[in-house]
Amino acid sequence: MPVCGIARVIMAPPLLTLQDIHLSFGVTPLLTGAELIVGPGERICLVGRNGSGKSSLMKIAAGLIEADSGEHFVHPGATVRYLPQEPDLSGFETVRAYVEAGLTPGDDPWRARMLLEALGLTGGEDPARLSGGEARRAALARTLAPEPDILFLDEPTNHLDLPAIEWLEDELSRTKSALVLISHDRRFLENLSRATVWLDRGKARRLDRGFAHFEDWRDEVLAAEELEQHKLARQIAREEDWMRYGVTARRKRNVRRVDELKALKVRYRSHSGPQGLANLEASDAEQSGKLIVEAKTISKRFGDRVVVRGFSARILRGERIGLVGPNGAGKTTLLNMLVGNLEPDTGSVRLGVGLEIAQLDQKRAQLKPGWTLAEALTGGGGDHVEINGQTRHIAAWMKDFLFRPEQARTPVHVLSGGERARVMLARALALPGNVMVLDEPTNDLDLETLDLLQDLIADYAGTVLLVSHDRDFLDRTVNRTIAYEGDGNWQVYAGGYSDMVAQRGEGVRARSQQETGPRPSAAAAPKSPPPQSPPQRTKLSFKDKHALETLPGEIDALTQKIARLEAELADPALFVRNPERFHAASAELAKASEDREAREERWLELEMLREEIEAGR
Repeated sequence: MPVCGIARVIMAPPLLTLQDIHLSFGVTPLLTGAELIVGPGERICLVGRNGSGKSSLMKIAAGLIEADSGEHFVHPGATVRYLPQEPDLSGFETVRAYVEAGLTPGDDPWRARMLLEALGLTGGEDPARLSGGEARRAALARTLAPEPDILFLDEPTNHLDLPAIEWLEDELSRTKSALVLISHDRRFLENLSRATVWLDRGKARRLDRGFAHFEDWRDEVLAAEELEQHKLARQIAREEDWMRYGVTARRKRNVRRVDELKALKVRYRSHSGPQGLANLEASDAEQSGKLIVEAKTISKRFGDRVVVRGFSARILRGERIGLVGPNGAGKTTLLNMLVGNLEPDTGSVRLGVGLEIAQLDQKRAQLKPGWTLAEALTGGGGDHVEINGQTRHIAAWMKDFLFRPEQARTPVHVLSGGERARVMLARALALPGNVMVLDEPTNDLDLETLDLLQDLIADYAGTVLLVSHDRDFLDRTVNRTIAYEGDGNWQVYAGGYSDMVAQRGEGVRARSQQETGPRPSAAAAPKSPPPQSPPQRTKLSFKDKHALETLPGEIDALTQKIARLEAELADPALFVRNPERFHAASAELAKASEDREAREERWLELEMLREEIEAGR
């Protein structure tokens, strides 16, 4: 007879358990007692600094490598699939053969074909001729097709464009599989995770909330740890004071306190604080002119495909411009035309005066495989690098980017993806410039270094142009977005990625089948036909309307401020009486004048746009 009124909750047993996992590389311990428990249907993100052992712990969980010691339990009958960072497709004639080789006898081959099509692949491609993004899509299809009980995904968004990232996010949100994710894409982790495992100094801490809550929790943990170390230091000081000046007690008690003091000192010295942050500092150049780039109806084609069609834009000093679009749309091509590295077929690009461009390329091509780390950081030789007019030793510069002194002679080709990314950032930031050009700068960077890069861009005195598929990074850094509209058309939107989506009503679309295909060389490409006009805007955006309403008030306020400062500086005795105030007022006047000029120019642009829209109705 059933018992009424009593609710029973039966917890499902975990699918996978790792306990007290230890792993060392040589004499260096990487994991020292790490744990991981995965239950049915869980959504776990695995986070930590580059080199903290995330991928190693995931490979141990997936059964690909063995730990030095510890317990590894997988529930009998549970199926596991692992997506590596660098998939190996060698030995397969076609992509379809590679994907279907990951199926078990009970799996439906239809799902494999469906996933390939959804990811933009036919299955007939030669694995040896795939790009990095296509290889990642094939590996995703192979991993997702069996619908396993646990999915281990190591950087699944690497080399994927925005349409593919958003497709994958939707696919994973609907899967019944338990997920363990490693990714540097904040938006991806925030949207998918329900629990967070933080791997730090060899240990794994778990938060039963998603990644959106991780950083506040991490800061609380580190603050509590710092307080505990402070209390321990004070306790040691008290004990040492007692040893020196306290009243002599019985010998046995003294011996006990001496032993306790030794134990406290060992505990204090053995504490390993969190790994430091990279110190990102950009070299400054002389200020450029107000105009950075003016592009007028520029076009570019490769063979029969138009990559850029009739694009016009004006970029001013201090702006942060983001370029977004699917892979192969021509983001890098447009970027290179805007900075003068590539001539348009038609139209014109006018660069401002006094430009000094520091550029980070997407493929890290500026790194020669034969270089050592020291040679890569100095550009080929020497022991010093010049930053903002100051000469720094290479060892100090390496430390700023989290490299150890003994890595100076390490060949570049053996560095990890994250380490190569930091090398390229160091090289780009060491170049004196007032225009920073970053093509996929977020690839392989850990979250903490991404935070610092965002702060650097915010504080950078010059102009920034960047290409990225990272939605959160774009929202945090850019104030205008150039988005691919299809068929070679590009449109400028105010704000970051989310603002662009709000204005368009949709995110970045995948390229259509008509646009795909091999690109002939640029040298053999015929000239473009007369460029088409960019799409006509039919109404002002909410931000534009708001700016039109508020800018006149801001201009008036700045005019009043300028009048007050001019009156203050008109006092001939000000410099003698208070030279510090004289210099401060002069700087304020120059800044206020520049701000007013920028607002007046922006208001004029918006007013002309409003008149054009009304005239077209």
